[in-house]
Amino acid sequence: MKRTRRSRPPVRAPSAFTGFRFPPDVILLAVRWYLRYALSYRDLEELLAERGIEVDRLTLFRWVQRFTPELIDAARPRRHAVGDRWFVDDRDIASARRFFTTALLAHRTPAEVITDRAAALANVIGDLIPAAFHNTGQYENNRCECHHGRLKVRLRPMRGLKTDRTASVVIRGHAFVQNLRRGHYELGLEASPVFRLAIAFDELQLAILPARPPIPIPARPAIA
Repeated sequence: MKRTRRSRPPVRAPSAFTGFRFPPDVILLAVRWYLRYALSYRDLEELLAERGIEVDRLTLFRWVQRFTPELIDAARPRRHAVGDRWFVDDRDIASARRFFTTALLAHRTPAEVITDRAAALANVIGDLIPAAFHNTGQYENNRCECHHGRLKVRLRPMRGLKTDRTASVVIRGHAFVQNLRRGHYELGLEASPVFRLAIAFDELQLAILPARPPIPIPARPAIA
């Protein structure tokens, strides 16, 4: 009697949550609350403790730093195309040139760029995007100013950012959450606005977790 060799089950890709003691829904809830609301890590620790989830502030910090970039990367394929009107604010010549160079590589050339009357922005736009209309009208850039105001409110409980990487993760995460709430991604759009962010994070959790492979069916022994 000959027996066929049993096929090995496919190797499952490791999950981004592998090695973490808490389940993914708890981790992403903490990350979502931290990025959405003006909370300190101490505030977040107390809110979770009231729900029976005991986790220290250092662990919460690690979750935010670890999973914010994961969420942004997972959402990138669902991001809407950038429009042809760009709002830009608060940049010196060097940072403005870096920003526009990177943005032009990723997106099509805008028809209009709205800024304040900073000379640095005017110089860079004239060099890199001469065909675009540079709009410096009064109140035109209020959208950027409002965004900066919300970011400053968000940063206040943090009492400063200790490193460039910490600052980058938190600022990118804040912008990402605001764009999710505004419907700039194909995520959570069928939910009412008040639940859009929660549903979007649920969908992103599925994107971060690797798909489970099908359970292999054992081969039957061949009888000769």
